[in-house]
Amino acid sequence: MGKLLYRPLGLLFGVLGGLAASAVFGQVWKLITGTKEAPTATQKDRGWGEVLLAATVQGAIFGLVKAAIDRGGATGYEKIAGEWPGDTDKHDGR
Repeated sequence: MGKLLYRPLGLLFGVLGGLAASAVFGQVWKLITGTKEAPTATQKDRGWGEVLLAATVQGAIFGLVKAAIDRGGATGYEKIAGEWPGDTDKHDGR
């Protein structure tokens, strides 16, 4: 039952995480390059290296923020509801 109740919260956390990650990426990109806007893959005047660097940095930031928000949300849910909302199988190290 916990997983079902957690789903709407997980969705909310995902949206908030996406907004937070976008803001963090914008600041990191500005710090790295001094420009406000990161290049997109379809901007003809931007080089491959710049586009791929932006995609790599963006992917790393979004992955990190998503994992942190998801983990924090699950931990908070466990404290309130008394059960873990995700998988509880033991990791066997493989």
